[in-house]
Amino acid sequence: MDYSQYKKINLPSEPGVYLFKKNKGILYIGKATSLKDRVRSYFASDLIATRGPFIVDMVYQADTVDFIKTDSVLEALILESNLIKKHQPRYNTKEKDDRSYNYVVITKEAFPRVLTIRGRELAGGKTSNLENSKRFDLEEPAYQSKFGPFTNGTQLKEALRIIRKIFPFLDKYSSKNTGYKFYKEIGLAPETETDESKKDYAKNIRNIKLFFEGKKSSILKNLEKEMKSLSKGQQFEKADRIKRTIFALNHIQDVSLIKEENFSGKRSNLGNSERFDLEEKKVFRIEAYDVAHLSGSNTVGVMVVVDGSTSSTALGTGISPHEMAVNKAEYRKFKINGNGQNGSTTLTINDVAGLGEILRRRFNHPEWKFPDIIVVDGSTAQKNIAEKVLNEININSIIVAVTKDERHRPKMITGREDVVHKYESEILLANSEAHRFAIKYHRELGRKIFKL
Repeated sequence: MDYSQYKKINLPSEPGVYLFKKNKGILYIGKATSLKDRVRSYFASDLIATRGPFIVDMVYQADTVDFIKTDSVLEALILESNLIKKHQPRYNTKEKDDRSYNYVVITKEAFPRVLTIRGRELAGGKTSNLENSKRFDLEEPAYQSKFGPFTNGTQLKEALRIIRKIFPFLDKYSSKNTGYKFYKEIGLAPETETDESKKDYAKNIRNIKLFFEGKKSSILKNLEKEMKSLSKGQQFEKADRIKRTIFALNHIQDVSLIKEENFSGKRSNLGNSERFDLEEKKVFRIEAYDVAHLSGSNTVGVMVVVDGSTSSTALGTGISPHEMAVNKAEYRKFKINGNGQNGSTTLTINDVAGLGEILRRRFNHPEWKFPDIIVVDGSTAQKNIAEKVLNEININSIIVAVTKDERHRPKMITGREDVVHKYESEILLANSEAHRFAIKYHRELGRKIFKL
């Protein structure tokens, strides 16, 4: 298959799964944040250098590419695993043979746990013939369900975090007495004290199974039916909880999966050509935010960017700032409207609420590069709202807050100590630039309003 053949295929930019085929037989299955961009990458001029000869041969052998769109990247991840397991394509050899990949298992217990386990633990050693055994090892009970394989451990971890916010479950840590209370308080572990809670948890486990089987529509149908029944019985609080679950399923927040895919480096999962470009150059990015208003009205916000090239892909692995500078092409302006309440420029909003709105709107743009560090202007309140928003959408950026004195001079930086120490000057630069840009934007907007 060549590029001219690829151009005839009308691939969408939405997430989904793509299937390279020859004579209707499936050669390879992969997932994508953007089907169009991902499949196009297989026709790049440096394909053999970046992916190796095995994948080049696969593309040469193929005569067409089919695709299945999904509602989210999370669902594409699960669909890819299910299709690979079902069809076992030749060029997905790694996925079906390599025992280092991860599986999701649900244990056989009164309150089942959802765990991840390596393929080699399922297939060999002291856990041999696990399907018929009573335990994984000396501590773990046997499982009732198994899903996988999943080739990317980091993405699987993020996927489980997203699913857990919709359907809370017990895992290795929250099932222990020392961890259960904490996970329960933050809404990630279920109630386990009553018979009713056992029934409710069984529904969660059933829905998790259906989700990993790619049956989201069945979950939604069951939930709609249950919600109507509860409303009819005037159990409005329970009906409202289910309504929120339905909304979460229809608006899956999987920005973190998009980020992980965008930043994971060039990778091939094919045969012996697999490689990770861990030292590939990437742009290390700091985003700073500030809010400006006059007595709470005419509120505006800004995002500024300080970035530069580094030779690593994660914090904590020896990164040093390298030629980092402001990137004005990446600056963004926001008119604060109170989460879309009325859009009025005279709406009274405080700094904390304004910052929360800016961050939510910013992360509705997964096409923008993602930040390694987020800098907020203020103290505990601003840092807390930023952490709340990022936790809602599963973003792992590090947050630091710059507190000012009465003359608006930096007094203290709050955040991870090693990050603050290493990037102090860049953090202060970003914070100062955000304040300058916010004041400028507010004045410009004020002049326009005055002229009107």
